[in-house]
Amino acid sequence: MMERGTLIDHDGRPAVRFRREFAQPVERVWDAITIPDDLAHWFPSKVRMEPRVGGTIEFYGDPNMPDARSTGTIFVFEPPTRLAYSWHLGELDFTIEETGGGCVLTLTNVLESRDSAARNAAGWAVCLGELTKHLAGRRADGPHSDSAEPWQQHYDDYVAAGMPSGASIPGGA
Repeated sequence: MMERGTLIDHDGRPAVRFRREFAQPVERVWDAITIPDDLAHWFPSKVRMEPRVGGTIEFYGDPNMPDARSTGTIFVFEPPTRLAYSWHLGELDFTIEETGGGCVLTLTNVLESRDSAARNAAGWAVCLGELTKHLAGRRADGPHSDSAEPWQQHYDDYVAAGMPSGASIPGGA
């Protein structure tokens, strides 16, 4: 199962949602979304977190973000199946469900505005491509690397498919 990125309504707010099926167990995917060394292979910034509800999560080192550092708050921390936190002006929600041969990861990015849908969806498509490589044991150098899928192509595809666009693009892409 691979959901390419769908615009949804999330409690009255716009969001993009992705679903990916992995052959790895729930615990391995949980590690990939919570352990900084794993996150470095696929997430757009470096991360430090206090792993608890109400804990702080810090983001830094994203070359496309004008603010060198930002922080968020962890809303949900339910190892090994659910994690949600504020991220810049939106929210990220990760749910991991066990299947017979692995698990399904659902990533929902609640957006700061509807016009950021294509931009954010393209970014998460690139990031999830890197996560897929990392979990499969292949080299994953992160979404900003030369070996990652090209963001612009994903963005153009989402815009052509009618996903809302027009938000500013960090890094001038």
